[in-house]
Amino acid sequence: MDTLICPVATSTDAKVPLIIYLDFKSPYAYLAVEPTRKMLAELGVVADWRPFVLDIGSYLGTAKLGKGGKVAEQSRSKEQWSGVKYAYFDCRRYANLKGMTVRGTVKIWNTNLPAVGWWWVKQQESLQQQCASNSLMEKYIDAVYAPFWRREFDAEDLDAVEQVLIDVGANIEGFRDYAAGPGLHANAQFQMDAFDSGIYGVPTYILPSKGSAGAENSVAAQKFFGREHLPLIRWYLQGQVGERPDVAYELADDAQIMADPEAPVDSALPVYIDVKAPQSYLALAGTRAMAEQQNIALDWHFFQGQPLRTPAVWEEGEDRGAMHRRIRGTYVGQDIQRYAPHKLKDLYVTGRSNAPALGLAWVKARALQDLSVRVDNYVEAILQRFWQQEQDIDSIASIEDVLNHLGVTLDGFAEFADSAGLAAVETTADKAEELGVAVSPTYFIGTEPFQGRQHLPLLAARLKP
Repeated sequence: MDTLICPVATSTDAKVPLIIYLDFKSPYAYLAVEPTRKMLAELGVVADWRPFVLDIGSYLGTAKLGKGGKVAEQSRSKEQWSGVKYAYFDCRRYANLKGMTVRGTVKIWNTNLPAVGWWWVKQQESLQQQCASNSLMEKYIDAVYAPFWRREFDAEDLDAVEQVLIDVGANIEGFRDYAAGPGLHANAQFQMDAFDSGIYGVPTYILPSKGSAGAENSVAAQKFFGREHLPLIRWYLQGQVGERPDVAYELADDAQIMADPEAPVDSALPVYIDVKAPQSYLALAGTRAMAEQQNIALDWHFFQGQPLRTPAVWEEGEDRGAMHRRIRGTYVGQDIQRYAPHKLKDLYVTGRSNAPALGLAWVKARALQDLSVRVDNYVEAILQRFWQQEQDIDSIASIEDVLNHLGVTLDGFAEFADSAGLAAVETTADKAEELGVAVSPTYFIGTEPFQGRQHLPLLAARLKP
């Protein structure tokens, strides 16, 4: 068998409509495999699936479990631990819908060997064959992913990787020499080139550029991080026909989701937002539409989250962690603008105040006495005033202006803002801290959190009458 040379890892070099990057040690990538395959099969599209090896420790710290299952070694901050714990919780939630197992790993695995095995398999099939059902590559990916997340596969054991190749029917003649030399080196170069080209996480999808750079009809390459972008990727692959979709964790057609016993019946669905977070503005329309469809009320809470971080400026000699944060930060900003209904002026607002929350507390109090007062309308007015009209929402005068336009009485508001309103705002802040709310928006069914508007399909299914 000829020695495989990995392709140059740029976002524009593929001769197929879609490039997909996965890493076996990412549960989010694992969950993305099936819906991505389904989309490709339905569209009849061939994609180039590529292994990407995450260097998790460089940006998320490291941790290792001891024999008793407790953390024996770690270098993570409280914020990093919170993110990791929620990520596993979130992945298990979706894995359970499909009967998949996702067990927390005992350490941060080096997945270069399975990546080398992946490259070995890729050279035995054409791209067309790789995307066919039950292809060698499909079988290899499945044969590594499922046992790895059951803790039954040692990703750092060459014998284990070779056995998978045997089990899926791959030709292994020369594999050990390849894995010890040219394959290992070619993969290392590929990983470095991929990261330098802007691939920092998985799953990452690339829609390659079309046409010559600078040409009138040319289309620049687009990068999408996360399976929540599959609706939009599908839309692009279908020629941008119909309404442009929002992010969503799509549910399988055969997913049997029963109405949640903790779903609000006589109460409302709690929604925590930071009005200065652009993601809150982007989530507004979808959240209200979901609530209307399911005939449920929304219980809005304003909390003051951490401002979106301005991407760092490139510095000569920056390490991988700094480069990762810079690339990721730039992508996050671009991704928000991609889905925004209009160009957002400033994503990195740092100032926070109690004024919008005081207005919310007042509207909630008035709604108990006057059924014509709609809390949803106040939330929408605040978000639109700040993000669309680019007007102040941090002064009591600005909140009074919003209330006046909504027809909500201002009689007693000033006194309320100085006493009962402040107490209500403090209570909300304490509750948000108790619940560990850090992402906007965060929804709750009982005490179960859902961070981000991509969960709206699952929320709708869990909240169905």
